[in-house]
Parts: sequence; structure tokens; C-alpha cells
Amino acid sequence: MEILHERLTTAQTVHAAEDFVRLFHRETPGAGDPEKRIAAVRAEIAETGTYRHTPEELVHGARVAWRNSNRCIGRLYWNSLRVRDRRELTGADEIAAECVEHLREATNGGRIRPTITVFAQDTPDRPGPLIWSEQLVRYAGYGDHPSVTVGDPRNRELTEALRALGWPGGPGTPFDHLPLVVQGCDDKPRWFDLPADAVLEVPIEHPGADPWSDWGLRWHAVPAISNMCLEIGGVHYTAAPFNGWYMGTEIGARNLGDADRYNLLPMVARRLGLDTGSDRSLWKDRALVELNRAVLHSFDRAGATIADHHSESRRFLTHLAREERKGREVGADWSWIVPPISGSATPVFHRTYEDRQASPAFVHHEGARERARGRDLV
Repeated sequence: MEILHERLTTAQTVHAAEDFVRLFHRETPGAGDPEKRIAAVRAEIAETGTYRHTPEELVHGARVAWRNSNRCIGRLYWNSLRVRDRRELTGADEIAAECVEHLREATNGGRIRPTITVFAQDTPDRPGPLIWSEQLVRYAGYGDHPSVTVGDPRNRELTEALRALGWPGGPGTPFDHLPLVVQGCDDKPRWFDLPADAVLEVPIEHPGADPWSDWGLRWHAVPAISNMCLEIGGVHYTAAPFNGWYMGTEIGARNLGDADRYNLLPMVARRLGLDTGSDRSLWKDRALVELNRAVLHSFDRAGATIADHHSESRRFLTHLAREERKGREVGADWSWIVPPISGSATPVFHRTYEDRQASPAFVHHEGARERARGRDLV
């Protein structure tokens, strides 16, 4: 179930604010009695229709939003999230520049750091900024039909929209970086090229098959989600890109393996000499495992942080146990928590979860998918 970002009434904002302030004071040692802060928040909302979080509230709220992310298996590390407070920024140029700096800091020479950068909040008299790009780093998709796309078919429409907006395009490889699309407050969306030094890419090679070296496969190391809204206590931060690190199956099983993405399983099977004449040979399964082996091997060789689905599944159960000891219920979406390969070989498969929603949270903008595909960009 997805929560959509929607404007709240004053009464709803007050209720959400009170709940968050109490949560913050309950979970923050030394924060004291929340009632004084609640009174100040109520007065600010009465005057302006919204309120401003303290830096400490922002940090805790962003971390708890990760803790509450039902589709994320990596929540064990929620309290380590680095929060970059950039709420004073409203213009596209300065937001794009800080997104680039986010990538540099999060990359950290390959030792990926979970990071969020929070820009200006949505207010009753001024909508917050937007980042149209689904992630800070996306690969172009060239072609007028999905079956003949060069690059990532997921981004074909966005690529076409950017070309119509004046982007000259890249060299036409399967891994051309798309520009970042940013819409400042009271502004139109604009595109910004990412500098090469801001994007760490890992060449993908198989540990035991030399012919893989001529494929030119690679993938970027930082999965920074950028078109979701951070909601904390009734306040919406409409631009707040955030990242953890990849789990290998996100790249090997989905980005590179899905038939509607790079669709590499037939190529892998041919290179490995597998019988592709019948599904009963399980050639897809064997190719999928080898492609995922290649991703993990390549990231390890490059010194870039990545998790494997077996280890991350065990860590998620550790997260559940820790939260239960603290008396906190954990929501989870089974279809996202269970890895896309070898699901029943992982411990997260053999239990059920409640897909309960809690605040703070990362929520979807209405029309975010359309924006991520470049619709209405020109």
C-alpha cells in the first residue's frame, strides 16, 4: 500500500504535529516534557498554517521515516542515517548543486553512507520544490519502442522528454547518465548534468568467466531515491533525496535481469552455454544466479558497499527483534521484503508481516510516476 502526499487541514496538521512531538520527546533522552514544545507548535500553526522543526526534530524524524519504511529490508541501520539540513534552499540551481554534493558525500570513496538531504518544506502559501528524477542517478533509454531500446527502457519516456527540452543526449551507450530534473519553488522544471566525479560506477564482471569482460556492463553504486516526499509530523518535505546501499538483487535480479529493463538473462545464458530451448532446463534461474554473483563480485572488487540477500534477510530479523524489545511494532510489505531470488532460502520468507503505515514516513507524490517519466516536462 502506498501513501500519497496530500495537503492537511489545520486540525490534521495540529494532530500530526502533537503525535510527532510526543514521539520525539519519548525517544530522545533529555528532551524533557513535550507540552511546552506542543504549545509553541500549536501557536505557530495557528499563525502560519504550518510549523518548522528544530534541527534535532528533523534528524530524528528523517531516521524514523526510514525505520517506518515497509518496503525496505535494510532498516537495521536506521539510526545511522546522516541528515543534511538544507531547508533554506528553494531554487533549482542550488538544489541541484546540493544533490551533486549529496552523491559525493554518500559515495565516500565506495564505503557508502546512508544519507538524506532535506530541502525547503511545503507551506500553505508556497509549494515545496520537486525532484522529478526517480533517482539521482538514472541511465538513459533511447529508441521509439521498448523492444529496441538502447539503455534502460524504464527511462525511455523521460529521455525523450529531456531531448525535447534541449538535452543533447549522451554518446548513445547503454549506460549514459541522464540529467537531474529539478523544479524549484514557483519555478518550471529544469535539467542539470551530473559531473562525472559525483557518480561512482562499478564495472560488472563474472568471477570465473573471462568473456564477460567485453560486455561493458556497469552500475552506479549509490541508490538515491529522489522523487518521494518526507512527511514528519504533518510537515511535507517535497524534495528529500535519500540513500542506503544496494542489495545485490536490486541490480542483478531486477535492473539488469528484468525482461522490461536490461533483459540480460538470455545473453548470460548464451555466454554460459546453457540450453535455452525449454524453461524446464531452468536456464533463467541459473543465469539469474550467475548474474547476481557477478554483481556481488564486482562491487567487492571495487571496494563499494553492497549487501547480499541472505545476510540482509538475517539482519532484518535482528531489526524486528530489536524493535519488539523496545515495544515498537514493525510494518513490512512481504512482497518487497522477500528477495526476488531464492526467497524460500531466506528467513524472511517464512513469516508474515503486517503492512501497517506509521508516521514519519516517505510517501509518494501524486503524479510522481508521471513526472519520473517526463510527462508534462515540455
